[in-house]
Amino acid sequence: MRVVVFSDTHGNGIAIDKIVEKNKDVTHFIFLGDGMREIESAVKKYPDKEFHIVCGNCDSDSLYPDTGFLELCGKKIMFTHGHRYYVNFSLDKLITNALYNNAHIVCFGHLHERVNNYFNGIYILNPSSASCPRDGKKPAYAYIDIEESGIFIAHVDL
Repeated sequence: MRVVVFSDTHGNGIAIDKIVEKNKDVTHFIFLGDGMREIESAVKKYPDKEFHIVCGNCDSDSLYPDTGFLELCGKKIMFTHGHRYYVNFSLDKLITNALYNNAHIVCFGHLHERVNNYFNGIYILNPSSASCPRDGKKPAYAYIDIEESGIFIAHVDL
């Protein structure tokens, strides 16, 4: 099963359209915050897709939670924007919380930088920003493939 993860669209609804159109066969999309107007528009535009949404630090009026959980194929995904876990300084609090919640994968945004690591039994993913990355690379999203043989994560340029 494939899950598409993206974050930090910051007003760029076209980026969401590109992501969904490139992944027509995918049902589950995780949005990690900072772009509520455009994600709410996408929810209406793509009613056949399941969007799992958390708010970011720029989504002050949002009623979405700041952390969410999704279990697929026996694997638990924890997802958050990351600002409440102080990811700018360290991933320790994020990883500790993922371990406490028995997550196999933790996804976060906020940094606008690609992260794909494996630490202490947990896959750690930041898909970068779908509109304004800070790592000198192109805007991107990521996908997670969950299969019987294991978990595979990759970034995709927009």
